[in-house]
Amino acid sequence: VQLQASGGGLVQSGGSLRLSCEASGFMLNYAIAWFRQAPGKEREGVLCISNSGAIAYYAGSVKGRFTISRDVVKNTVYLQMNSLKPEDTAVYYCATERAFNCGGSDYEEYDYWGQGTLVTVSS
Repeated sequence: VQLQASGGGLVQSGGSLRLSCEASGFMLNYAIAWFRQAPGKEREGVLCISNSGAIAYYAGSVKGRFTISRDVVKNTVYLQMNSLKPEDTAVYYCATERAFNCGGSDYEEYDYWGQGTLVTVSS
């Protein structure tokens, strides 16, 4: 297993969750992105953090509410989600396209994926 996502759960609207993406091997040398897929919808990019810590927002709807960070000691990338809304309900995935910088939000460009963790926000 090279990327392992965890931390999902059920939370009320306005609440917070922190997702973790633990990377093994050399994966944390690369940019890591978070994607999400809501029922019946296409997978969409959320946020990305580069090898150097630069952050790219792929989803405008999460600006001001979600942040991304990385802990090189723990080989983990975190997605901190605050002020959650029911429309944030989705399976969240971490992924990498094995590049040092964040690329685009096209999920087809990413070739390594974590297994997904479900976030459910109740109204």
